[in-house]
Amino acid sequence: MPRTPIELPKIEYLSILNEHGELDKALEPKIEPKGLIEMYRYMLLARRTDERMLLMQRQGRCGTFPQSSGHEAISMGSIFNINKDDWHVPAYRELAGLLWRGWPLEHILLYWNGFEEGASPPEGVNDLPVCVPIASQLLHAAGIGMAINIEERAAKSKEKKVVMTYFGDGASSEGDCHEALNFAAVFNAPVVFMCLNNQYAISVPLSKQMKNETIAQRAVAYGMPGIRVDGNDVLAVYQAAKEAVERARRGEGPSLIEALTYRVTPHTTADDPKRYRNEEETKEWMLRDSLPRFAKYLQQKGVMTEKQLAELEEEIDAQVKAAVQHAEEMFKSDELLNPLNMFDNLYVDVPPYLQEQKDELRDYFKTKGKDWSNPQKKNVDTPASSRK
Repeated sequence: MPRTPIELPKIEYLSILNEHGELDKALEPKIEPKGLIEMYRYMLLARRTDERMLLMQRQGRCGTFPQSSGHEAISMGSIFNINKDDWHVPAYRELAGLLWRGWPLEHILLYWNGFEEGASPPEGVNDLPVCVPIASQLLHAAGIGMAINIEERAAKSKEKKVVMTYFGDGASSEGDCHEALNFAAVFNAPVVFMCLNNQYAISVPLSKQMKNETIAQRAVAYGMPGIRVDGNDVLAVYQAAKEAVERARRGEGPSLIEALTYRVTPHTTADDPKRYRNEEETKEWMLRDSLPRFAKYLQQKGVMTEKQLAELEEEIDAQVKAAVQHAEEMFKSDELLNPLNMFDNLYVDVPPYLQEQKDELRDYFKTKGKDWSNPQKKNVDTPASSRK
């Protein structure tokens, strides 16, 4: 018998607003002016927060953290398509989306200063905490999507919830990623997998991570739609995510979106990217920045004037400063300084072995004259420097 070719789906690349501000009007999504302003506001808020946190980290006022600058269009363009009762399963560069979902700036600052209280999602929002272990959140997302199917079949609901989850190009090489994609596809789970392809898994470039041309083409192997988009074009991300969310709501299963961008910052504030990549490459990608591109689009469309953009900058600067001041006041509170609280932010019901450790630590502090089981009475004047 002769060999016969198998027809496979083709992978598309989507760009709507390029780095020169040129717009493909035929592909331009219909977003109300109010929505466009909101998208830009949270992208800008995330950028300015990220920049302020970097200064704080260099001053010893913030712990090591992964910057999100350069990834705002991916986070905001995608998250704008889901509802409050949909599920948001982030990695650690989704600052814009977290803020839009209602996470207080103070929580972000608490988390990256080592206070697990900052990992607690806002009330009434179906968000999981920031996930640092690489790709493990994708299994959670697939599981939530599978559970949604079971619940909605039992309730005979026609309105399907959606799960939006995020991971990097490095995470795409993890076994957890492939297992999550496979399970989501096999069980037709309503999950949108957003890959932030910033081209470096810490120091390893994409060319040394895989031989295939795109991450998006891996979708073919799992039997789901896949597309690569310009990750610095918020309109392209929005449109690709919109189509994927609509498919998931119709019960047509998961999708994989690869958003191509560049990590213009270090991997974390403990990293030195000059050791492994060319600075000229970084400068070239900075010219493709999503924020000035989107701001130019808003002006050309008559949605915002130059004056309004400047006023928004001032408003956000004041908002970030106020949040930093409030967070640093919170750092000194007995509630946050209490080391016993570290046991209370992971499990709903603390397992016996952890309760045992908590009791042991409490008793140890008592021998040192500090009764953390009643901090208001014993430790009112405890200085912040005592938190070790």
